[in-house]
Amino acid sequence: MTAETDRVVLVIEDEPQVVRFLKASLSSHGFRILDAPTGQKGLIEASAHVPDLVLLDLGLPDMDGVDVSRRLREWTSVPIIVLSARGQERDKIEALDAGADDYLTKPFGIGELLARIRVALRHAARAGDGEPVVAVGDLRVDLAAHTVHRGGVEVRLTPIEFRLLAVLARNAGRVVTQRQLLKEVWGPSAIGEAHYLRVYMAQLRHKLEAEPARPRLFVTEPGVGYRLRTE
Repeated sequence: MTAETDRVVLVIEDEPQVVRFLKASLSSHGFRILDAPTGQKGLIEASAHVPDLVLLDLGLPDMDGVDVSRRLREWTSVPIIVLSARGQERDKIEALDAGADDYLTKPFGIGELLARIRVALRHAARAGDGEPVVAVGDLRVDLAAHTVHRGGVEVRLTPIEFRLLAVLARNAGRVVTQRQLLKEVWGPSAIGEAHYLRVYMAQLRHKLEAEPARPRLFVTEPGVGYRLRTE
């Protein structure tokens, strides 16, 4: 399994022993782990790396995990599983109402956690089942299956490359502003980071354009944004 196909799990947790346990256990099952010891750093990591799933502690040193969940839900539908020592029903309800997908009370076994992760990822995949296949020339983007083909050959994209392509594909033929792309791909904290787009658009063109230096699919609208050409 390559880094491009690994599922990325972001662990927002301030207890080092829990982080070590999760890293060792989940890595051995093919997951790539990112971690953040505070809510604010967790939000930054989520927008920078676009994980496939978030494991979130409620008792963070700088902010409540419920608030972290609410902040994430302002811009992403990534599955969130709360891991917390708070076992009261009202705590679970508050976390779920704030956007969490599941809740596991500490201490927990790795078998149960892996089962919850599989369920959350399946639900996330089914949520996209109705998304279309976008075809432009010899480019075919299957938004539900997260696959890309050019001339019938599958092209491997990193998670962020695919997320950027997916936003353009859903808006094929229309200009998508830099601000919208940055918000949807990297999160609200990245709105001023226009260089992200320059770097990743160059990577998409290199992988998907016949002549990357003379792009025909991914058009730059100067000062505005980008457009996936449909004609």
